[in-house]
Amino acid sequence: MVDESMPFVSIIMPIRNEADFIGRAIRSILDNDYPIDRIEVLVVDGMSADGTRDTVQQLCEQDNRVSLYDNKRKVVPSALNIGIRNSKGQILIPVSGHAEVANDFIKQSVQQLQKNPEVWCVGGPVETVSTTYIGKAIATALTSPVGIGNAMWRLGNYEGYVDTLAFGAYWRWVFENIGIFDEQLVRNQDDELNLRLILHGGKIFITPKIKSRYYARSNMRKLWRQYFQYGFWRIKTLQKHRRPATIRQVIPLLFVLSLMILSLTGFLLKFFWWVLLAEVAFYVLGLAIGSIDVGRKAGWKYALLAPLVFIILHLAYGLGGLWGIVRFVLLQGMGMPKPSQIKMSR
Repeated sequence: MVDESMPFVSIIMPIRNEADFIGRAIRSILDNDYPIDRIEVLVVDGMSADGTRDTVQQLCEQDNRVSLYDNKRKVVPSALNIGIRNSKGQILIPVSGHAEVANDFIKQSVQQLQKNPEVWCVGGPVETVSTTYIGKAIATALTSPVGIGNAMWRLGNYEGYVDTLAFGAYWRWVFENIGIFDEQLVRNQDDELNLRLILHGGKIFITPKIKSRYYARSNMRKLWRQYFQYGFWRIKTLQKHRRPATIRQVIPLLFVLSLMILSLTGFLLKFFWWVLLAEVAFYVLGLAIGSIDVGRKAGWKYALLAPLVFIILHLAYGLGGLWGIVRFVLLQGMGMPKPSQIKMSR
């Protein structure tokens, strides 16, 4: 019997080349303790070429709650919008194909939305994990304030209102009121949507009761590309809404800019090189504090790699932001490729 008292929930999963993770990601949703006839999983694939589609097709045949859609543009916001348009849920939850959710993830998300009528979106902290040495170091650095500032959805045990989060559950009417994801944003499309939500008077609530985990990048090159893109597309988001950046978003940009300016002005006046040296010394102290934090959380062998991870997070994001200013502000987007032509990191 169908329990129509429970809201129907649509999980939207944008994926591309996720063969190593997609099976367990979908099964973690299907194994939730929410009524089985009140869930659907819409997998939207960016034309994967690594066996991902075969795995999803098998799951579609095994469970009619799973469906597969093509995303020929191959970028995340397009996939999310395809999912929204084809979904039938009263509540929509985007979830990465690189993630797993807790057994009560859906139930807790629904309950938190129902309990808090002023809230338009709810979610929980995301535990970042990995199965490799480098990946574990990256994952733990992403839970340190030295690495990611005050991003509460990464830091853990906090309950209250936030400016953004990952894998949030939205009432369907939210998208009807504020619009769907901006397909011009290759990155940060969820942050931009959440900014629109807040500007329209909505609130976003985070609670540790909603649990999920995300598998971190497994090498430094992918991490660099990911955070460079985050910094780059952040400028487009800020330009679109003409809003000042938060402290968390602007510090890497200012840090990189200060290194450049002090290095150049030092040729004119050596005093600036002393200022640069002081800044670098202060930064090294911060790296040491962050490394101790990583060592205490994950083990001291990971502390050895933590400084490199922090440097990549900060410099990649900052340089991406500077390049975004050049491309979007100074050049007004001239010569920018279409989103579907931009290679995305997994």
